[in-house]
Amino acid sequence: MHCPFCKHEDTRVVDSRVADEGQAIRRRRSCPECGRRFTTVESAVLAVVKRNGVSEPFSREKVMRGVRRACQGRDVDEDRLQKLAAQVEDTVRGSGSAEVPSNEVGLAILGPLRELDEVAYLRFASVYRSFESVDDFQREIDDLRTRPAQDATDGRTSTGVDASAADKAESVDAERADAAADSEEVSVPR
Repeated sequence: MHCPFCKHEDTRVVDSRVADEGQAIRRRRSCPECGRRFTTVESAVLAVVKRNGVSEPFSREKVMRGVRRACQGRDVDEDRLQKLAAQVEDTVRGSGSAEVPSNEVGLAILGPLRELDEVAYLRFASVYRSFESVDDFQREIDDLRTRPAQDATDGRTSTGVDASAADKAESVDAERADAAADSEEVSVPR
């Protein structure tokens, strides 16, 4: 590492610490030539290869910007967006490849976004998958209804609601509707 002050070619590491939730290392360095100290941050570069072949570093902020656009007008807070972006990064890094195609990043976004907000998921999927007709939307909506992203380990649906509790609530609502219909007074002309 070259000294940023005197451009000496050799510097010495004085201290190293983990930074950015384990995604980077912060190193305090000292230059033996001029005696000045400076800090460097090292991180493993994850490159995203776009459709046109251009490669750029993975950006959580870019993921959040795209998801934020899909969530516009929805009740989704910033913390949940940051968690989603971190989850997407973990998924993409978990592939073990230093370069990941941009469509894999999109696929990594779809799952957590579906769990976060189904309307935002539909918006994102419509752009990402290039929906061309109402039929494309209808197929995706039907898929959301028939396959409620249920986690088999704890019986929770994509919205975090316990599936059996949701079924019970639905049957209670149906019983209330039946009772309301039975209790309506019928006026008979005399």
